[in-house]
Amino acid sequence: MPAVASTRAASGAAGPGTNYRSALTLLASLFFMWGFITVINGTLLPHLRSVFELSYFQASLIESVWFIAYFFASIPSAKLIERIGYQKSLVTGLLIMAVGALGMVLAASLPSYGVTLAMLFVIASGITLLQVAANPYVAVIGPAETSSSRLNLVQAMNSAGTMLAPLFGAYLILGRSKGGTAQSGTVLTQAERLADAQSVMLPYVLVAVVLVVLAVVIARFKLPAMGSATSRAAKEDRKNHSLWRHRNLVLGVPAIFIYLIAEIGVGNLFVNFISQPQIADLTTEQAGRYLTLLWGGMMVGRFLGSAIMQKIPAETVLAAFSIGAFIVMLVTVFSTGHVAMWALISVGLFHSIMFPTIFTLGIRGLGPLTEEGSGLLIMAIAGGALVFVQGKIADVYGLQISFLLTAVCELYVLFYALWGSKPTNAVPDEAAVQAELA
Repeated sequence: MPAVASTRAASGAAGPGTNYRSALTLLASLFFMWGFITVINGTLLPHLRSVFELSYFQASLIESVWFIAYFFASIPSAKLIERIGYQKSLVTGLLIMAVGALGMVLAASLPSYGVTLAMLFVIASGITLLQVAANPYVAVIGPAETSSSRLNLVQAMNSAGTMLAPLFGAYLILGRSKGGTAQSGTVLTQAERLADAQSVMLPYVLVAVVLVVLAVVIARFKLPAMGSATSRAAKEDRKNHSLWRHRNLVLGVPAIFIYLIAEIGVGNLFVNFISQPQIADLTTEQAGRYLTLLWGGMMVGRFLGSAIMQKIPAETVLAAFSIGAFIVMLVTVFSTGHVAMWALISVGLFHSIMFPTIFTLGIRGLGPLTEEGSGLLIMAIAGGALVFVQGKIADVYGLQISFLLTAVCELYVLFYALWGSKPTNAVPDEAAVQAELA
């Protein structure tokens, strides 16, 4: 699994007093970019549904392919990091994403549903490589007691990307297409569908250029060493430990898996939901602009959560946010009009801290098993692939009823916060033990 050092290794890799702020700032730009690209799918899905005349199930399958990449690419990503190192792996991940973005231009020129799926898989594989390395790095680079606060702070940049992406997509994709500016239910001609397919070419060319520039910057930046010697020593320690003895990890993996079903389901079906006549009666272009508020709420929530967790335990904050998410999802399902629309928008605020907080609670107390635990938690992002289940429910029972699945997911996060996140067989933090002895 990813070659990420323990807290002690991260602290001592480049000598006492090393300032990691510049490195964390650069990593924050990666969080921004993969958040931005992931959420472009939120505007791309209703667009492709119109171009290829897809059902909700077929449209959700596009997002499923995206998250299946997390499952298949996670272990190869970890092996690549071990072979070529942390910095070269980040550069490689960005270049893989750039290749996939340019491949989307090819898919649009054909146009081809199959090539679109393949290129989205390539982009997601590049993001997986970045995720496998960057998340545990941020979690272990400072004091263990503030890891949730630190990761929530950096993840706020991810949310900044998700907040800006809908505006980018609404203007350059939906706003430049016939399907994006027409009323819901409008049937497009073959020529109009072809023109709409080609409207994604410019946005993905711009994305590819930014990714290549960012890859060049990171290649030239001197990132702190991650303590490879300590990682080799830790391999011997791992023989005396088992991942399955740590309840917070064992239950944390399904917590992330299930949470991703909720987050991605809301993001993907948001535009279709609020554009319905009984909700807000908007065009998909107009609805795409409201998606910015959903992801903007996640950014605000992560900044707030980072500050709150300086004083209140992370698991307590997670429990409160999951209760809030459950309540607003019930309002979404059982109300109509602008009440339902704003309830769905507000769930972004409550979802904000869930991924980074579950992640840091999941690796708490793992000691020499931190690398393996981190890798399993990243693999669990593949849960987003099951968004097609909500798409199927929407086709059979209605789009609004399908959000009951989201509400059920919030209940598991609450269970994890109240009981599942409590560590068992925790390995004491070595730095803390040495401080006590001193």
